[in-house]
Amino acid sequence: MWDIWLWPMIIVTVVMLGIGIAGVRKTSRSFQLNEKNEIPDTAAENPYALNPLLWIIIIASAFIFIIVFYYWASFY
Repeated sequence: MWDIWLWPMIIVTVVMLGIGIAGVRKTSRSFQLNEKNEIPDTAAENPYALNPLLWIIIIASAFIFIIVFYYWASFY
């Protein structure tokens, strides 16, 4: 199993870590620049698109779906 899924798992992990690091850097910068304690307009209009946790869940779910579909299809 590890020979087939090792590199895709590493790639998905790196992508998820990149999204997490970018999200932390973006939120820490917005907290420093936000002096009025207001929610930025882009986040107020579209709160789900800018949520890095949601993107990590979507990527992990897609990867798990691919693995399950691969093994399901290999039995037929």
